[in-house]
Amino acid sequence: MERWVQTCRRELLDRTLIWNERHLLHVLREFEQFYNGHRPHRTLGQAAPLRALPEPVIDPEQIMRLDVRRHDRLGGVLHEYRHVA
Repeated sequence: MERWVQTCRRELLDRTLIWNERHLLHVLREFEQFYNGHRPHRTLGQAAPLRALPEPVIDPEQIMRLDVRRHDRLGGVLHEYRHVA
């Protein structure tokens, strides 16, 4: 739990101005979804707790055609990157 709190403070709360309790709860829910569904974790081999690590792309042609898109969460405080098919 200490690691989650430290990560939440460092990556989110230190960079966000919280207006009220409702805003705080919304921000924490968004961060929880990001933390468990997208953010890589070193102890899980760079996978997220709720998402398996994708197969690596090793074909040079596929690497040249990779299209990665960024999705901002919480006004750009958090960034998610996804491969586009």
